[in-house]
Amino acid sequence: MKKLTEQEIQNEIKDLQYWDLEEGMLVTSLDFKNFADAFAMMTRIAFEAEANNHHPDWSNVYNNLTIRLTTHDAGGLTDKDFHLARRIEAIINGD
Repeated sequence: MKKLTEQEIQNEIKDLQYWDLEEGMLVTSLDFKNFADAFAMMTRIAFEAEANNHHPDWSNVYNNLTIRLTTHDAGGLTDKDFHLARRIEAIINGD
């Protein structure tokens, strides 16, 4: 998997609604009504991550879910990260 260039990253991130670049990773932080809703979203995302064989670094504190994406094997962001970010956005938006 090829690490994306800075220009490629900028071209990809402009189409994402919930993501920012932080320390070379795609990062989002989402707040939900309560812990159960946050955990339910994590569960839905976990199935998508497993299906894509690409697993996020994430944390959950009560109603907040923070997700960080990077491709460790490539040493940075790749198409896999942006694909999963788009799939996560679709889940969040109920698609």
